[in-house]
Amino acid sequence: MEECKPVLNTGLRGLVIANTRICDVDGAKGRLIYRGYLVQDLAQNAAFEEVAYLLLHEKLPAPDELREFKSQLETRRQLPPEVIAALKTRPKTALPMDILQAAVSLLAHHDRDVTDASLEATQRMAIKLMARFPTVVAAWHRIRNDLEPVDPSPELDHGANFLYMLSGKKPVEDVARFFDTALVLHAEHSFNASTFAAREVASTRAHIYAAVAAAVGSLSGELHGGANVRVMEMLLKIGSVDKVKDYVHQEFDAGRKIFGLGHAVYDTDDPRAHILAPMSRVMGERIGEPQWYEISSLLEKTGKEEFKKRKGKDIYVNVDFYSASLYYAMGIPVDLFSPVFAVSRIAGWCAHVIEEQFAGAAPKPMLYRPESDYVGDYCGPDVCEFTPVEKR
Repeated sequence: MEECKPVLNTGLRGLVIANTRICDVDGAKGRLIYRGYLVQDLAQNAAFEEVAYLLLHEKLPAPDELREFKSQLETRRQLPPEVIAALKTRPKTALPMDILQAAVSLLAHHDRDVTDASLEATQRMAIKLMARFPTVVAAWHRIRNDLEPVDPSPELDHGANFLYMLSGKKPVEDVARFFDTALVLHAEHSFNASTFAAREVASTRAHIYAAVAAAVGSLSGELHGGANVRVMEMLLKIGSVDKVKDYVHQEFDAGRKIFGLGHAVYDTDDPRAHILAPMSRVMGERIGEPQWYEISSLLEKTGKEEFKKRKGKDIYVNVDFYSASLYYAMGIPVDLFSPVFAVSRIAGWCAHVIEEQFAGAAPKPMLYRPESDYVGDYCGPDVCEFTPVEKR
């Protein structure tokens, strides 16, 4: 028998598969850029609606364009009654990400634009998806807790509306602002797993709902969307600042990692983490639970020092490290952290679907069709001879 070829399992890392005008992740310099703008500048100066418009239309909106875009989101936030009715038939134990993925397909059933393959129709569907993602997540949380969904408020912006629909109470100004900033920071991150899933489906000319449903499915996996969930579970397990050092030593001694430290792309700290950290501190103090930020801060410091001592190299903090304690302090249930990620990332997903289907950066969109290296040499260099079942 010939020697088997080595098995390839690269996860496509380091392989450039397409051009894009949407986002650049410069891991060496620790820079994240949306359509030419540093994410720090956008987080400090722009609301989520402005950033969503930028991702969709390649430019920041003028005042009248922003007003119109906000109006379009406002008039599309309400879910069709049939979708609410369908959600009420789901088992209350259903996973929120599964509910969100199912809701995407349900929403497609109520959208006449799905039969229109034009750019204009796809942009309309993108706005509807962005408007309704927060409503779906909030409605499901209330339904599973035997509460009626809260209708979106025309008086509130995008992020504030989600917090209102989730709790039934209008958020105070700084909480709404912090959440809006978090949405900006999570809106886009180039060709990560869920975005690649969306683009791959979009390359078949499937409509945007199908592509976004695939993205949600990808995000539901713990290796992609569950990072800040594991961070918060870690913080709850540690419980107090005095236990941080022992926890770090215990985890490294066992060959495990500290969740929230390390990133597949960045060779320095994730720029988003340092924006979220002070918000986490303020929110913890606001609710009288400063320990979650304090544990996180000491955990980052101790984890970095211990990793350097043991491995002889640096490790860096990522966006999930402080988003966990921030969302927790806002009263967002831990199992909704990934759906909240989707509430933000839907803007980036839609931008990528539009770019994939309408050649925003490439000369001609191509159907994704990678090759594989077959290593199943079951019968040597020849094919196997079939044996009837009674003779096996």
